[in-house]
Amino acid sequence: MSHIPVTRAPPAPLIAIVDDDQAIREALDDLLQSAGFRCLPFASAEDFLAHADLGGIACIVLDVQMPGLSGLDLLDCLNLAGGHPPIVFMTSYADEATRSRALAAGARAVLGKPVDGYILLDSLAASLTAVAGHG
Repeated sequence: MSHIPVTRAPPAPLIAIVDDDQAIREALDDLLQSAGFRCLPFASAEDFLAHADLGGIACIVLDVQMPGLSGLDLLDCLNLAGGHPPIVFMTSYADEATRSRALAAGARAVLGKPVDGYILLDSLAASLTAVAGHG
């Protein structure tokens, strides 16, 4: 009997969800898992920063407005540390100043809340593709 090597599919990309609203975290977790992603939810930017291993995270879905550190503050911290996963922002306050600041700081997209699931999935796919292509 010949031995047939078993190949395993690579693990699904891990997406961090950082939002202070539990209902939004749960809804995004359900949506992203149904699309084949693994999710790691955080209730605050501080909780995200306290997570020991950020290396396995493929992308961050991040709320702009949160108590304590805002999403923009978190992006500033990550930029100072250097080398972080792509970020897709969500905001209920979709003003041009916030959008411009987030994009200038390196965000891949800024989406208005309530977030359209298809647009979020497209933004994640584009972010992951850009990273894979180093663009």
